[in-house]
Amino acid sequence: MTDYLLASLFGVIEGVTEFLPVSSTAHLRLVKALPFIHIPLTDPYWKMFDVVIQLGAVLCLPIYFRKRIADFLRTFPLNPLTGKRDVLNHPVTLTLIAFFVTAGPAFLLKKVISHNLESPQVIGSALLIGGVVMWVADVLFTKPRTTDINQMNWPQAAWVGAVQILSAVFPGTSRSMSTIASGQTAGLSRSAALEFSFFVSIPTMFVATGYDLLKTLKPGPDEAALSTFTMSVHQWLTLAIGFTVSFFVAWAVVAWFMSWVRRRGFVPFAVYRIVLGLAILFLLPH
Repeated sequence: MTDYLLASLFGVIEGVTEFLPVSSTAHLRLVKALPFIHIPLTDPYWKMFDVVIQLGAVLCLPIYFRKRIADFLRTFPLNPLTGKRDVLNHPVTLTLIAFFVTAGPAFLLKKVISHNLESPQVIGSALLIGGVVMWVADVLFTKPRTTDINQMNWPQAAWVGAVQILSAVFPGTSRSMSTIASGQTAGLSRSAALEFSFFVSIPTMFVATGYDLLKTLKPGPDEAALSTFTMSVHQWLTLAIGFTVSFFVAWAVVAWFMSWVRRRGFVPFAVYRIVLGLAILFLLPH
């Protein structure tokens, strides 16, 4: 398979799985391990490629939600619903609270995160357990007290941020799954939990991908280095294809997912996670 086809394939996988609660990290690593692909997880170019296509997917969010974000910034620090000053519980502040609650512990645990990224057992277990948790949350928490993120408060945001740490430490958990399920347990409706998950993604994933990209380009003394100045035109074009495909596929998935959740729920994704997690645990070597 040519690099251009691989870039398109990985772009589609990243775009589809980044915001669905099924873990993009798990899917990309599983596909790379397929016999007819078999890309080493330590290859510096493809490590950078993963970061770039993830950035492509995340970039669709501020563009897709540009009007909603503009409204939040325009009204700050007034609550858009009540018109009263409420800095602590404004959506902008709530997003930052969730981000900072996640960022500190995740940075301190970066060595654990790096180790877990190479473990199929961790990924499979996280998919399985996360699927069960998501199923339970979607079935039990059916009477939300918060139906719009303008009604959220800072303890709810802090709880979402705290649970999101799990997705950083245990690949396969899925950042989307952790924020959605924690939002539901905190009293958010499905649509409010999903929308807040998208907004928290923006600072979280931009910082995370920026940090990962820096690590890839300036690795430690025992890691392979990659210089963008020595990359070929072929490699740059491969990156561009992956980035572009990921961006547009993610855009379509976000629009579809918002509509799906309002009419149905998260149980089908929970079932998929459980099946995939069991397959990884029993079929892949450890």
